[in-house]
Amino acid sequence: MSIVVVDSITMEQFFMKRERLYGSELTAELRANAAMTVDRINQLIAAFSADGVELEIRPDTKSPVSSGWRPAAVNAGTKGAAPRSNHMKCLACDLYDPEGAIDEWALAHPDVLKRIGLWQEHPSATKSWAHFQTVPPRSGNRVFYP
Repeated sequence: MSIVVVDSITMEQFFMKRERLYGSELTAELRANAAMTVDRINQLIAAFSADGVELEIRPDTKSPVSSGWRPAAVNAGTKGAAPRSNHMKCLACDLYDPEGAIDEWALAHPDVLKRIGLWQEHPSATKSWAHFQTVPPRSGNRVFYP
């Protein structure tokens, strides 16, 4: 099986088809947050891609997004999800990162995260995905532990 590599994510991939089932929960504010998050994630993808790090497609979902928007019901059923996860507010995105290459690159480039306006969950808590959010955690640290 070959690995499929992409150079950006789409709004459709970020919403994960959940807008169809939970569309009544997807407010104008959430849509605006999602557009900002997708834009920042795509800036990040451009930066790490320029250094040769590849964004892969998950074989099971055919998307590079491991988790985008999570309506309340989806978040409640997500193992390990924070009760008030930034995914619920369209302010976070998890990228498929099976070998940890994206996480490793981001740890080495905090200046790029700062310029783009992203915070990274520490890779020790995100096996097979890389979590980024557009708002600072309570600690304020660019790389944080959940």
